[in-house]
Amino acid sequence: MKTKFTKAFIAIAFAAVLSACTKSESTDTPVDPVNPESKGNFILAVTPAASTGVADYLLTTTDLGGGVKSIIGNGVEQDGTYRYYVAHNNKFFSMLYGQNNPGAVTTYDVKAGKLNKLSNFQTETVQAFAPVNDDLLLVKIPRNIATPLANWYRVNTNTLLISGQGTIDVHAPSNNGETAFFSWIKQVGNKVYAPYFSIKACCNDAFGTDYPDQAWIAVYSYPEMKLEKVIQDDRTSFIGRYFTNGLDLVENGDVYAFSSSVATKGGVLTSTKPSAITRIKAGTTEFDKDYFMDVEAASNGYVITNWLYIGNNNFVVNATLKAQKGAFVDGTKIGVVNVVDKTFKLVSGFPEVSEIKSVTVNNYTPKDGKTAYVGVNLKDGSSYVYKVDASSAAASRGLKVEGGVITAIQHLQ
Repeated sequence: MKTKFTKAFIAIAFAAVLSACTKSESTDTPVDPVNPESKGNFILAVTPAASTGVADYLLTTTDLGGGVKSIIGNGVEQDGTYRYYVAHNNKFFSMLYGQNNPGAVTTYDVKAGKLNKLSNFQTETVQAFAPVNDDLLLVKIPRNIATPLANWYRVNTNTLLISGQGTIDVHAPSNNGETAFFSWIKQVGNKVYAPYFSIKACCNDAFGTDYPDQAWIAVYSYPEMKLEKVIQDDRTSFIGRYFTNGLDLVENGDVYAFSSSVATKGGVLTSTKPSAITRIKAGTTEFDKDYFMDVEAASNGYVITNWLYIGNNNFVVNATLKAQKGAFVDGTKIGVVNVVDKTFKLVSGFPEVSEIKSVTVNNYTPKDGKTAYVGVNLKDGSSYVYKVDASSAAASRGLKVEGGVITAIQHLQ
């Protein structure tokens, strides 16, 4: 089962009642002569090239390695702006950021190479979500120190209904006068691991902290979501970043975690630790003190901002120079990290950083240990999918997407 997700300033909680879309998902625009029929099991989310108030289009294609796709006369227009995406249980969920108001979530599968709408949901704002078993687990996390309870929801991806919900005391994991704000959530065995950063959640410094040089993971039972323990380490700053998964599992069950070292106080970066990778060995619930990868040293000065596990202990990572790092800076350099060998290689074949407007952080891999497909949007307005070969640390230009900016690349069976 392949699972993917995107990064964004959103979140979602599903209501148990289905509702109808408020916007048509078809178009009467003449068919694009470049690609007269958009079919395939790869899904690309594309934001049209307009300044404000534009809705994403979803394109399907059979091949990421070449050719041209355009949103002109093609694709499925989404309902509203600021959409984010997750695929699980061979379904594709398109989610509207409701700005603290309810928003639509549309569910698709692929039939004969085309997106097939299954249902719509209502949403409310949450800040972390991830697949767990056949569910999507969603967590709405407070930012006010006076609000100690986070709400969680289990959405069954077979029935497309809420199967459970409850609350979590986010003061309990940190136990230091600050709030535990989950950077993401991840299934590990039959548990849910929630790496978090400790935040003041008050006083005009909501994401500031007095504890910039510590990493924590809250471990919860599932499906009860009861706090069982907190795993701690003082060799790095917090794991992941806002709305960024900093944990992943390799084939032998070991868990690896990255830190960008971007804790702040008063808006100023305060962590003294390097961007680094740590490990929790399979069958344990403690950081392995015998393992540590200093990413900055291995890369000659780069910081990881996101990663994609591609198999065989290899990650394709977004990275930026340490001097340019920030709490919300997405790296536009691409590297390959082998966590067992502790190696970092910059990938050749991409455009120069000065030419790049953005690089997608929701990318696709067949998990063959060597291949990833990454969206690259250039300042000249063109957008491409690049194929990364981790074995050679080289990339080649593939599919060209016209009419907008690539924001996600996913795949359904």
